[in-house]
Amino acid sequence: MKKCRITVMRITRYEDLMARYENPIEHACEMQEGQVFIANGWERPEGFCPSAWDTLSPFVLALSHGAEDFYEGWMKNPRSAMLSCNDGFRPVSFLVEALNEDAD
Repeated sequence: MKKCRITVMRITRYEDLMARYENPIEHACEMQEGQVFIANGWERPEGFCPSAWDTLSPFVLALSHGAEDFYEGWMKNPRSAMLSCNDGFRPVSFLVEALNEDAD
């Protein structure tokens, strides 16, 4: 089993949807663009958003166990995936990459 790097690539905010539908929330998302997490195999990295992990974890699990080429050539790097969390107001895009380093 391998480690995986998870990089926060982009954070989008839909202010119009937030104003119309969301109850005010302080610190709804603590992620920052460029932030990097290392998943030790399929384990959620410390400080990583639990909700985002629910979306990413099946891909991290697969990549950490050697899966490649999701959706028949979707990614230039077959050992990676570009994914977003399920927050409809401020979705965060993550690049998940399998590393050559073995998990602990």
